[in-house]
Amino acid sequence: MSVAPVQTGAVEIDGLTVSYRRRSALLRVLTDVSFTIKPGEAYGLVGESGCGKTTVAMSLMRYLPSNAVVESGSITFGGDDLLAANDRTLRSWRGNRMAMVYQDPGTALNPTIRVGAQIAEVYRFHRGMDKREATEAAAHMVSTVQISDAARVLRRYPHELSGGQQQRVMFAMALATDPDLLVLDEPTTGLDATVEAEVLDLVENLRDQFNTSILFVSHNLGIVARMCERVGVLYAGRLIEQGSASEVFRDPRHPYTLALLRCVPRLGMRKDTDRLDPIPGSLPPLGADMPGCVFADRCPIARDRCVQSPPELFPVADGHTARCFFHEEVPDIPPMATAAQEDAAPVADEVLLQVSELVKTYKFSGTEVVAVGGVDVEIKRGEVFGLVGESGSGKTSFAKCIVGLIDVTSGRLSFEGMDVSKLAGKRPGEARRRLQMVFQNPDNALNPTHSVRSILRRSLQLLAGVHGRDTQDEQMAELARSVRLEQRHLDVRPAALSGGLKQRVAIARSFAGNPAMVLCDEPTSALDVSVQAAILNLLVDLQRRQGVSYVFISHDLAVVRYVADSIGVMYLGKLVDVGAAEQVFASPHHPYTEALLSAIPTFDVEESRPRIKLSGVLPSASDVPTGCPFHTRCPRVLGEICRTEAPPWQEDGARHRYRCHIPPAELTELQKTAPPERAEDVVA
Repeated sequence: MSVAPVQTGAVEIDGLTVSYRRRSALLRVLTDVSFTIKPGEAYGLVGESGCGKTTVAMSLMRYLPSNAVVESGSITFGGDDLLAANDRTLRSWRGNRMAMVYQDPGTALNPTIRVGAQIAEVYRFHRGMDKREATEAAAHMVSTVQISDAARVLRRYPHELSGGQQQRVMFAMALATDPDLLVLDEPTTGLDATVEAEVLDLVENLRDQFNTSILFVSHNLGIVARMCERVGVLYAGRLIEQGSASEVFRDPRHPYTLALLRCVPRLGMRKDTDRLDPIPGSLPPLGADMPGCVFADRCPIARDRCVQSPPELFPVADGHTARCFFHEEVPDIPPMATAAQEDAAPVADEVLLQVSELVKTYKFSGTEVVAVGGVDVEIKRGEVFGLVGESGSGKTSFAKCIVGLIDVTSGRLSFEGMDVSKLAGKRPGEARRRLQMVFQNPDNALNPTHSVRSILRRSLQLLAGVHGRDTQDEQMAELARSVRLEQRHLDVRPAALSGGLKQRVAIARSFAGNPAMVLCDEPTSALDVSVQAAILNLLVDLQRRQGVSYVFISHDLAVVRYVADSIGVMYLGKLVDVGAAEQVFASPHHPYTEALLSAIPTFDVEESRPRIKLSGVLPSASDVPTGCPFHTRCPRVLGEICRTEAPPWQEDGARHRYRCHIPPAELTELQKTAPPERAEDVVA
C-alpha cells in the first residue's frame, strides 16, 4: 500500500484562539480562527489595523511575544505540529522552510551592520556557504529584487537606503533560501507602484517555481485581489468572511467587507465629486465582552438578534461563507457618505510656494549623488500638489528641502514671501509654524517616552501658542476627534498603538499650529483603508475650510488622483510630467506616467488593464543616463535621439507639460494601445 507524500507547503490553522496577558487579565485577540493554505496557494488576510492579522502571522511563525497565550487551536505546517516544535527545530525551519517579510523594514534590519553582510548571513547560516560564496549570492539576490547599483548598496547601512530599497533588501533575505512558506505582513507598504508590481511578480515566480505557500497580510485590497486565490476577512479577531478573492470582492456578503471596499478610492474618483465612505466607530477594545456579532455596533443593518448571539459562518456560494445573519441583504446596503464634498473655495491665484532651480546633492564614499536636479514648480494657496515617482526618484529629498530638514545645495525656495532656502532652525519662527510635515513612518516621528496626550499638548503649546490646561485640553480633544482618536488612546505611549493609530497621532500633531502648507510624505501608506478614507476626507475638508495647501507624496496613484489638484511626476530627481491632475492622468502623458498608471492594482475584478513592464531597474542617481534619463527603460524609446539628446518640454493644454521627444498628437495615438515590448528590442 502506497503512502501519499507529505505536502511540505501545506498550512492548516484550526480553531486558533490567542490572548495577551496584561497584569492578571487575559485579553482575547483571536477567537476560533480556522483556514487552510494549500501548497502553491496564496491566501490573503485583510481587515483594519488592530483586528488581529499580524497576530495570525506571528502565530504561524511562532514569533508571538512572551505575554501571548495560545488558549486553544492548532497550527499544522507540512504535517508537523508547529505549536509543539522546540526552539532548535524552529531555528532550523525559519529561513529554510519558512520566512517572513515585515511591514517596517527600518525596524527589522540591524542598523549597525551593512546590508550586504545581513543578506550574506542568511546564506552562511542556512546554506553553509563561506564568506566569498555568501557575498556573491547576496549580490545576485540584490539584483534579483531590482535594486540598482548593487555593489554600492551592499556596502551601505540600512539608514542610507530609501524605504523602498530597505523593503527590497528584506525580500532578498526572505527569498534567499526558497522557503516552502512565505508570510508577508504588509510587505509592499513602502513601495511605489512599479516596484510593487515587480516585487509581486517576483513572489509569483517563486510560488510557481517552488510551489510555495503564501500568507499575504495586507490592507491593500487591490494587491490581495491580484495575488491571492482565496481571502479571509478578519474583524476583532474573528474570521467574518472567507472565499475566493474574486467572489468576495465582486459580491461581498458581510457588511464589514462591503464597507472596506467602499473606503477605497478608485482611479476615476475625484474629491470634488465623490466623498469616501469611512466606517463609523472603531474596533472594540481588546477583551471586550461581546455576546453577539462583533461588528454589530458599527453595522448599518444590525438588529436585536445581532447583539444577543454570535452568528455562525453561513454558506453564501461554493466555498464562500459569511458570518452574518442577514447576508442576503448586504448587496442592498446604501452608502453612508454623501455623494459629494461640501462646496469648495476656488484655488487662489496667489503663489504660496515657489521653487526655483532646486538642486540637492549627497556624497556617498566620495561619489556625488544628485537627488533633486533643478526642479521648478509653483504651488498656489489652497492647492494640493501630488508628487509621484519610484522610490529613489527624489520625492522625499524634495519635501525635506522645502520643510528645512536638509540643506539646499542650490536654488531658491520662497514661502509666503519669505526666503526659506535655509535649514528650519535658521528660518523665521512663523515659517516653521506655517510649514509642517507628516512622515511615512510615525515610529521615527513620535517621541516613544511621551504619552499621546503629552505629544499633542506640547505641539499646541509650541506651534499654536496655546497655554492653560483647560484650553489645551479642549483643543486637544478636537484634534483627536478630527483624526478619529479616542480618549483611551491619549494616555498611552506610541508603542502601545497600532501603526495606523500612530500615524493619526502624527497627523493631528502637524495640524496643531494651523499650518498654511503640510508636506505629506506617504501619510496614508501605513493606514488601513477605513482610516485612510477618514484621513483623506479630513485633508480635503481642511483644504476647503482653511485654504491649506499640501505637497502630497504617495505611491498610491489612485489616492493621489483623488486628493490632488495638480500632479508632478519625478524621475531621477527631475520633474518629467506636471499639470492638472485630470490632464496628467489622461493621454497624452509621459511614457513613465503611462507605466506608473498601468501598475496600479485593482480589486475591480471586471476591470482588465494592460500592464506595461519597464525593462531594467531605476538607474543610480550617481550615474544618470545621457539624453533622456528614462531611455534605458522606456517602452516607447525612439532610438539615438533619446540616448543622446535631452528631451524638450512638450505642451499639452493649459498647465500640462511633459519632457519627451514625442509630440502630443503622436503620443496620443501611440497610447491608445499598450506597447508589447521596447521598440529597440523589436528592432534588435
